[in-house]
Amino acid sequence: MDTKTTTTGKCPVMHGGATALNNSVMDWWPNALNLDILHQHDTKTNPLGKGFNYREELKTLDVEALKADLRALMTDSQDWWPADWGSYVGMMARVTWHAAGSYRAADGRGGANTGNQRFAPLNSWPDNVNTDKGRRLLWPIKKKYGNKISWADLIALAGTIAYDVAGLKTFGFAFGREDIWAPEKDVYWGDEKQWLAPSDGRYGDVSKPETLENPLAAVQMGLIYVNPEGVNGKSDPLATAAQMRETFARMGMDDEETVALTAGGHTIGKSHGNGSAGDLSPDPEAAGPEFQGLGWMNTKGRGIGRNTVVSGIEGAWTSEPTKWDNGFFEMLFKHEWTLTHSPAGASQWAPIVIAEEDKPVDVEDPSIRTIPMMTDADMALKVDPIYREISLRFKNDFAAFSDAFARAWFKLTHRDMGPKSRYFGPDVPAEDLVWQDPIPAGRTDYDVAAVKAKIAASGLSAADLVATAWDSARTFRGSDFRGGANGARIRLAPQKDWEGNEPARLGRVLAVLEPIAAASGASLADVIVLAGNWGVEQAAKAAGFDVTVPFAPGRGDATAEQTDVDGFAPLEPLADGFRNWQKKDYVVSPEELLLDRAQLMGLTAPEMTALVGGLRVIGTNHAGTAHGVFTDRVGALTTDFFVTLTDMAYSWIPTGNNLYEIRDRKSGAAKYSATRVDLVFGSNSILRAYAEVYAQDDSKEKFVNDFVAAWVKVMNADRFDLAA
Repeated sequence: MDTKTTTTGKCPVMHGGATALNNSVMDWWPNALNLDILHQHDTKTNPLGKGFNYREELKTLDVEALKADLRALMTDSQDWWPADWGSYVGMMARVTWHAAGSYRAADGRGGANTGNQRFAPLNSWPDNVNTDKGRRLLWPIKKKYGNKISWADLIALAGTIAYDVAGLKTFGFAFGREDIWAPEKDVYWGDEKQWLAPSDGRYGDVSKPETLENPLAAVQMGLIYVNPEGVNGKSDPLATAAQMRETFARMGMDDEETVALTAGGHTIGKSHGNGSAGDLSPDPEAAGPEFQGLGWMNTKGRGIGRNTVVSGIEGAWTSEPTKWDNGFFEMLFKHEWTLTHSPAGASQWAPIVIAEEDKPVDVEDPSIRTIPMMTDADMALKVDPIYREISLRFKNDFAAFSDAFARAWFKLTHRDMGPKSRYFGPDVPAEDLVWQDPIPAGRTDYDVAAVKAKIAASGLSAADLVATAWDSARTFRGSDFRGGANGARIRLAPQKDWEGNEPARLGRVLAVLEPIAAASGASLADVIVLAGNWGVEQAAKAAGFDVTVPFAPGRGDATAEQTDVDGFAPLEPLADGFRNWQKKDYVVSPEELLLDRAQLMGLTAPEMTALVGGLRVIGTNHAGTAHGVFTDRVGALTTDFFVTLTDMAYSWIPTGNNLYEIRDRKSGAAKYSATRVDLVFGSNSILRAYAEVYAQDDSKEKFVNDFVAAWVKVMNADRFDLAA
């Protein structure tokens, strides 16, 4: 035994193992399919344990005491981070805004729903400078109430209370946001490698905002929405207005909401740029341990009060920045403005002439008056014809402005919470809003067995019924809790016309199921799911297994009036690897599109594997294609997909774009066809490991049970009442 091992100069710890990426699998093989997005919020990261129930904790929360503590915080200036004018209303409104404002409608990701502002990259975005200070000011309150209030709820509530303290009659508030405990690696924020890199790479043509890359909404890496200094930092209010219109639309906001949010967001608080950004320490994620999670600390001088540097823009928008009033519009339209620069060098607008009494006072010394400012986004409200008309209407009707902002703020802070059934608390508004995707309550007192018998006698194939139920349910997005089978919106515009839903087949199936629903008292939403369940049961029976797919009645049928047609457009599937279809070729590979949909639906990699293999052999491919249907017993829920995929008797030959032929190695005869989505379950080492489990001779029953469990998970993903 060699006992002479030299240890001098060597560290026993593997360097970079926890923090560096230079030795990761994805660095060695960057084109490999990364399945991490399906398991990123593993329960192992959650310190609260599997038994923790946030909704039950909320029932014990003293909401009025919490709000009282937040109101006190707004004017309780702390020595380590003094408040402007002795008030934190501006800071807390910004913390909330920048948490909620990262939401984008294209994929429902971002937003305040998860408390993701605590983690990279959002905690260190240039646009989020000093939101870390706001969260640290909230810490004593979080500490006091503990697990009765999530960070996500507290961050969203802080800004709402700030506006309440400033004098706005807010629209309401709902609790129910649960915290995550690690960064959201699944969110694509852009492929730039530099903060605030020129936005040209995000656009097909930067002068045409509609060419902004999907699913992005912000115009540059590290921004929430638009650059306040102008397009790529070059002032041009009309060009900025065009970017605002596109960006806010991608956040789910119309022109009136855009004006209300921009003006209302700038009615309180100020921007900070009275110093040099070069004097700031690194951002929170890059700062040393002595900063204890705080970033952007000033390394020279005071760095607080009138010397604070945040955005680089300097000044307040109104004469009384801690008060909810119509001062923004009064200031904007009362004065003519000229382009100038802040002490930090940022482009901003200043009034050419302004009376002393119209100026805001200094944040520390009320005897000093300061020059107000406007950003390019503010000036856009004055020069863009549509924004100008709305702004003048709000200027002349303060009540209308206040109501519009209160509603838009509520939408901003609740858009990613999903339907009202997920809301909790005493301040939930009674009014139903169309963007909440309201659904009437469904009945549960009908005869489920009788409905099932009528479905069985309908003459519709199991494949048709399974495909219809799948298409109805697959729209669910766990990112913002929209979509799903509840509501039966698959029968309404726009879903009934989506190419991925095969409108002709869909119409044929619904024509049979709708009379069954009407005669039984069941909702069509329930009947669609029950019919899909029956189809799965028949497929299992054909494979030799008698199973009953669990079913929970109670879904309702939404009306056209309860459906935001434009708002549902982003939910249209452009690809569905589960049914082996995509609308056209994309830069993103078919297997990556499959992962994206699986993650939005809340599926794990094993669940995704079981569903793909089962849906193939049942015969549910879009338009009935044979790609990936590796079986001679179509309609039976067998493991044939996996058996064939792992059988070395076959070779796999590319025959075209995203098409392959499966040939017998000995005879050379073609046996099956496939797509990349099919073959990835054999080529990716992790997915192949799952496929091999199901291909084993002793896994036939396990596969049926696993498929049924995953199927029920998808069908019930939007049944928030079942989890309550």
